Amino acid sequence: MKTVIITALGVGGATVAGAALGFIFGRISKKVAGAVLGFAAGVMLAATFLGLLIPSLEYGGKWRIAVLSIGVFLGAACIDWLDRLTLRLGKSGGALTAFMGDNERLRKVMLFVLAIAIHNIPEGLAAGVGFGTGEPGSAFLIAGAIALQNIPEGMVIISPMLSAGISRTRAFLYAALTGLVEVIGTLVGYYAVSIAERLLPLALAFAGGTMLYVVTDEMIPEAREGGNERIAVYFILLGVLLMLALGELLG
Repeated sequence: MKTVIITALGVGGATVAGAALGFIFGRISKKVAGAVLGFAAGVMLAATFLGLLIPSLEYGGKWRIAVLSIGVFLGAACIDWLDRLTLRLGKSGGALTAFMGDNERLRKVMLFVLAIAIHNIPEGLAAGVGFGTGEPGSAFLIAGAIALQNIPEGMVIISPMLSAGISRTRAFLYAALTGLVEVIGTLVGYYAVSIAERLLPLALAFAGGTMLYVVTDEMIPEAREGGNERIAVYFILLGVLLMLALGELLG
């Protein structure tokens, strides 16, 4: 349990570390952002298969293909629904408008931060569920991949908040809160699987589906923006190869 708590704090703390780097470096070029996001996408993609989807098949028993398919699509549908919910909150007359007032720029920035916080929930769950397999190597692979991805994520949310007029203290606090969401998600995922071990294959597939949705719907397209297609592709490959090598070492 102590290991799970330390890992949860490490995963969430990576976002805080990224936010601190965001203050130091300020705005980063599109080329660098594309490379960093591409690398993070490759890391997450490989870790999803190695740490979640393949173990789901291993523990799924006779109906493993059906369990995997159902879990992946449920996970993807869950993130899709959360995305739609976030958009509704950000529309004129939505909850964010009531909270932020008529400052359109501030509302868009906070919608962006809220979207990251919401996506950190399934990432945390994936890290926690990984420990349910009883194989630390697989669990650390997932947690490490998420932590690596959280560093650039923490970096990119600082600059828009500062540009929208949010103070440095509040911007750092908001970034830290998105990391806290992930800490909570990790602990929830671990306890949920520990209580109901029979749900482990489905939980692994569900977590894998959420991760695949985030990587393919957001991270890869964002990495390829602004003419960064080639850079993004090579750094995606680099991220995948790194995680395959780590998987071999941890295995």
